[in-house]
Amino acid sequence: MLRGGVIMDVVTPEQARIAEEAGACAVMALERVPADIRAQGGILEAIGVDYVDESEVLTPADEDNHINKHNFRVPFVCGCRNLGESLRRIREGAAMIRTKGEAGTGNIVEAVRHQIAAPYDLVMQTKQLGRLPVVQFAAGGVATPADAALMMQLGCDGVFVGSGVFKSGDPVRRARAIVQAVTNYSDPDILADVSCGLGEAMVGINLNDGKVERYANRSE
Repeated sequence: MLRGGVIMDVVTPEQARIAEEAGACAVMALERVPADIRAQGGILEAIGVDYVDESEVLTPADEDNHINKHNFRVPFVCGCRNLGESLRRIREGAAMIRTKGEAGTGNIVEAVRHQIAAPYDLVMQTKQLGRLPVVQFAAGGVATPADAALMMQLGCDGVFVGSGVFKSGDPVRRARAIVQAVTNYSDPDILADVSCGLGEAMVGINLNDGKVERYANRSE
């Protein structure tokens, strides 16, 4: 249902409308987009949400084991950095896996590292499939159409994006462009076209700065 799509983090109805009009396959409702969480610090099944994103990068609980997701009817999305974390979450009942990346930075490097670091021969089923047995989206650091296309070319089924859209100079155009990039990730002509005239991108964060907290280094 979600494969080949873009999920956008939104905090207002207006942002949700931008996401819908851009062609996003779903939205993730947040109190704040990750860029604002970085700057400022800071019972879902019963209200009818479609998915629950079990994210503990901001409020870590158990470093190894998370919620038993088999006890819920609503499907769970979990962030993971490698095959071992992914399989633990799937065993707990996760229906979707996403890279953890560095949300709110506009820096794609951590999402790339998580996508290509999985030692696929550790588990027979994954070895036979050549991929995880659930949908995998890239999350954290997607800020441009090129970022989105790169993650699709590396084998992701879609991308999460929030700050990269709503912290840019023109959220409407950038949202549409990222959706188009995911759909047409192997077509360089379309990628070049949708990458033009997007206005200013979000101001990125240099992850080599020792003062920047690495969310992706926390267990999730």
